[in-house]
Amino acid sequence: MNNEELRDKRRDFLKTSALVAGGVMMNQFAFAGGHSSTDDTIKIALIGCGDRGTGAAFQALSTKQNIKLVAMADAFQDRMDNSYKVLSDKFKDKVDVPVERRFVGFDGYQKAIALADVVLLVTPPGFRPTHFEEAVKQGKHVFMEKPVAVDAPGVRKVLAAAELAKKKKLNVVVGLQRRYQANYRETLKRIQDGAIGEVMSGQVYWNSGGVWVKKRQPQQTEMEYQMRNWYYFNWLCGDHIVEQHVHNIDIANWVKNAYPVSVQGTGSRAWRTGKDYGEIYDNHAVELTYADGAVIYSQCRHFEGIANRVDETFQGTKGRTYLSAGNNGVLWDLKGKELFSHPTKGNANPYQTEHDELFAAIAKGDYKFADAERGAKSCFTAIIGRYATYSGQTIKWDEALQADNSLMPDQLSWTANPKLMPDANGLYPIPTPGKSKII
Repeated sequence: MNNEELRDKRRDFLKTSALVAGGVMMNQFAFAGGHSSTDDTIKIALIGCGDRGTGAAFQALSTKQNIKLVAMADAFQDRMDNSYKVLSDKFKDKVDVPVERRFVGFDGYQKAIALADVVLLVTPPGFRPTHFEEAVKQGKHVFMEKPVAVDAPGVRKVLAAAELAKKKKLNVVVGLQRRYQANYRETLKRIQDGAIGEVMSGQVYWNSGGVWVKKRQPQQTEMEYQMRNWYYFNWLCGDHIVEQHVHNIDIANWVKNAYPVSVQGTGSRAWRTGKDYGEIYDNHAVELTYADGAVIYSQCRHFEGIANRVDETFQGTKGRTYLSAGNNGVLWDLKGKELFSHPTKGNANPYQTEHDELFAAIAKGDYKFADAERGAKSCFTAIIGRYATYSGQTIKWDEALQADNSLMPDQLSWTANPKLMPDANGLYPIPTPGKSKII
């Protein structure tokens, strides 16, 4: 296939993706968002202009494809301005976002999505289900960061949109980047080929010192404060077991090629106890039980001064394995003999690989990536881990998935209040096992 034929295939692919949903023609608004240029430029829109959003756009623009950033959206003007400056300074010829295509506010995402072929969804995760649903409705290919939801209703919305994305043949990549990291891919390939037998137990960890805190400013409404300090509120973040530890939990599901049928565990606030830390716990320890009886232990905590650990290890009937983003993927037999080791030295950056592979597929007119369903299910594994630690109960997957417990505010505006509000001392209600109603 020559270059001109390849361009024609990609144009047809983008146009068809934007127009057709299971054989039904989309409306004219969706058509306006489809690829209609006469060149081979892939137009992207950035939804969420914080540090991770700016990083995702940086990686997209660093691919070998002919890509142009044409629209941006964020709730905050200052985040938009900073992101635009960083990206336009670095990629002068690839950033074409005049003021009229920089949308600020809660509804700007719809306008930005309409202008692109591919959208990058990188807001705080509470907004992800609605943004993903809209992107699929408009017929756009998607890169979306993890996690993809913070509660059961959000997961259901993502799963429904994922099915529609498959029908439309829209490529969707989720930012669980270990799936795109060579030492994980090569080691998992051997595990799934039976190198260590049936995996019956394992341990996955994200133990670290925690992340940033945004102090409350005098002029802020409660909505703005929570959105600025989003990591500490479940409607925005989902707690760090969801926002961060989902990476390791996703590896457990990948190794098992399944999702747990039930989860039980414990957690608390032992170190982060002040009002700056919203409602979330600083430690979770849960057991993931799979249909075949396998149990995988999951632990995450945010304590300062602790021994950090971020990795995964699993035990099978014929051997064991160790995995880490920064270390070799290794397999041993039951006697400790090394069967395989894949070094991390020289591996491509998986954050970049996600975008390289996504945009290469789109440029070729190929339908290759359907990450949304497994991304949603690994995310939900972490969510029911939170349900278990907050409630003190054993949480069954099927029952939890039907829960009507949306955390999202009834109204999104700067003067509206989120569902969770502080008391007179500025402290937020903390979930109490045995007392709090979670589902």
